[in-house]
Amino acid sequence: MNLRRDVFQAIADPTRRAILMLVATQAMTAGTIASNFGTARPTVSKHLQILTECELLQSEQSGREIYYHLNAHKMKEIADFIEPFRKMWDDRFNQLELVMKNYKNK
Repeated sequence: MNLRRDVFQAIADPTRRAILMLVATQAMTAGTIASNFGTARPTVSKHLQILTECELLQSEQSGREIYYHLNAHKMKEIADFIEPFRKMWDDRFNQLELVMKNYKNK
C-alpha cells in the first residue's frame, strides 16, 4: 500500500530537512546520506521512504545503486503555498516598524 504523506509533516522533522539539504546539490545513495547522520541506516531509510512518498525526493536506479535527488517541482509547490503567508507577515512587520518609529519620535 502506497501512502500519500503530508508534505508539511514530512518537513517538520529536522533529520528529513537535513536530508533535503544534502541532496539539494547532488543525488546521493542511501548509504552516502546515512553516513552524514549518527543514526542507523534503517532509520535513514525510513526518512527516505517518507520523503519519497510525499514526492519531495525522487529515486533513480543506476546499476545496483539507488540515487535520491530533490524534486524541484514539489519544492516549488511548497514555496508557492508559503509565499502569501510570508508576504502577509512582512507587511505586518513593516507596519509595526512604522508604528514604532512614530512612537519613538514622540
